[in-house]
Amino acid sequence: MIKKLLFTCIYALTGFVLTSSAQQILKLDSLHKIQNNIFINNDTITVPLAIENPLLLSQNYVYKLRLDSITKAVPLPHNEFVQQYIDIYAKRKDMFGKMLGLSGYYFPIFEKALKDYNIPQEIKYLTIVESQMNPHAVSRVGATGIWQFMFGTGKAYGLKMDNYVDERKDPVQASYAAAAYFRDAYEELGDWLLAIAAYNCGKGNVTRAIDKAGSRDFWAIRQYLPKETRNYVPAFIAAVYVMNYSNKHQITQQACNLFLKTDTMQVNHFVSLSSLAKVLNIEDESLFALNPSYKKKIINGTADLPKRLILPKLKGADLAGLYDLLNNSELDNQMQVIQASTDDVRELRKKKSTSIVSAGVVYHKVTSGQNLNAVADKYGVEVQDLKVWNALKSKTIVPGQKLKIYTSKKVVLKAPVSYLSYTVKRGDTLSEIAEKFDGATVQSIRRDNKLAKAGLQTGMVLRISKG
Repeated sequence: MIKKLLFTCIYALTGFVLTSSAQQILKLDSLHKIQNNIFINNDTITVPLAIENPLLLSQNYVYKLRLDSITKAVPLPHNEFVQQYIDIYAKRKDMFGKMLGLSGYYFPIFEKALKDYNIPQEIKYLTIVESQMNPHAVSRVGATGIWQFMFGTGKAYGLKMDNYVDERKDPVQASYAAAAYFRDAYEELGDWLLAIAAYNCGKGNVTRAIDKAGSRDFWAIRQYLPKETRNYVPAFIAAVYVMNYSNKHQITQQACNLFLKTDTMQVNHFVSLSSLAKVLNIEDESLFALNPSYKKKIINGTADLPKRLILPKLKGADLAGLYDLLNNSELDNQMQVIQASTDDVRELRKKKSTSIVSAGVVYHKVTSGQNLNAVADKYGVEVQDLKVWNALKSKTIVPGQKLKIYTSKKVVLKAPVSYLSYTVKRGDTLSEIAEKFDGATVQSIRRDNKLAKAGLQTGMVLRISKG
């Protein structure tokens, strides 16, 4: 009996020790799982001191839930890169307070353009990362406007730049150009985060990164992208978060200094914005802010190419004086429009002298698709003068025709481009090809080659319209 009792005690004691050892082994084997599970109440005896702060883990999980709740077409994942920018932006309360105020004016403009091109509305938040919604923003390499278009890319997407206007600063025109870019980028890359990355560094760089990584996931190719672009996408996601959850970070919306209720008119004369402001009895700067693309504070509208004028909501008392001013053509005969050359700092550094300088009499050979208005704009002269100098009875001109042009100033003509066709190379994009040819745009290349989508095949031969 004593032996049986002794055996039972030894067996029970052994079982207790084995059970305790098994539990300890289980705890050690599960250590990495416990550390990453915020729902487990960790035993501080078995958890190493190096474990992450459970409070921080809980906060990060809240950020993930919040991002998930506002995710629509564009993925908004939460990770350490995104969290870094959330932490940075959440501290910039003054900046985001201004962004909230400006969004009341600018976001409806962005949303309309994005909707017309079937682009996700979340893309509008990129303007915060790009320019803090400042139409006059200029980067160190020359990217300009709210959407920060480089000269060549802006030209490729139909934006006009001359001595009177820079449409990269026009919120409406630039928004439509940006929407067109994103349409093409998404068609080529098939992923919104990749399209956003391409907006920063170009579709070619993204394509090369995809090839190196063997993946089309942004987070997988991130290490192969330019340094700025690696942070660009996380910064975008963080901006979306802060704009939607500003109240969780004590960010207060600031007043917007723009007129939120406006009217739009098409102007077919050269009109001074200062004169308009006087007639409307508002500050000059208030009207300049609504029309930021006019470099000389003059609207350079013509009968053939009227220009947009944004005005505060009109009152009956303003109409008579406004009508008289808009129909005054005194400025028209004093103004000449000259097309701008690139302001891309990188291009200017490597650009070689390829200009032909002439003065006095210039002879212009008409190219396919050109009309008198286009020729007059190129040389900064009037259509009527062209008709007189060349004894033209009408405005009709034909390809190959030579026109005589008198000018008292030296005229810088770009060296003629001899390409009529272009063979697509690996990595080429429509916007990059359009930048190679004067007068070519993404839209004209798509039209001339009946391209339904922006994707290109290596070896494809494209027809390029010039002029």
